[in-house]
Amino acid sequence: MDLGATEPDTVTIRRATVDDADAIATVHIASWRGAYAGIVPDAYLASLDVERRSELWLKSLSEGVAHTWIASDRGRTLGFATLGPARDEDAEAGDLELYAIYLDPEAWGRGVARDLMRTVLGEVRPGVPVSLWVIADNDRARHFYRRHGFQTDGVERREDIGGADITEVRFRRG
Repeated sequence: MDLGATEPDTVTIRRATVDDADAIATVHIASWRGAYAGIVPDAYLASLDVERRSELWLKSLSEGVAHTWIASDRGRTLGFATLGPARDEDAEAGDLELYAIYLDPEAWGRGVARDLMRTVLGEVRPGVPVSLWVIADNDRARHFYRRHGFQTDGVERREDIGGADITEVRFRRG
């Protein structure tokens, strides 16, 4: 389904179930390939496998440690977001982390990510800190997070992604 130049007209957001693992994996990989082209090595992006990613999502959704929401339009999964306990060494009990928010590139710029973020943040009690990590060179994501009240806090980490040394920066809000 090509979304064209208009916003999807029947987007619904709901909690994901194990039955959504394949669709989440498909969106996850499409989003990585679109967002990280030119940042992460092409060979790594090409090697991403929906079946393997689906298995990881099935495990994550089954464990229930984090909560995942999906956005869909007429039965097609457009994006997802996952929120769970903060995993950083300096996190305090009760702090949360946005582990992921990814959209099918065809849904970019159409308000779906905004609606997902509002839904996720609506589940957070007032005053509870939420952090997230973003690749430093991902300007589109950094701008999106700032629009939703997140700010960099000066903490960075280096990750090897497909043989490339990638800098990630932490954003926080609350």
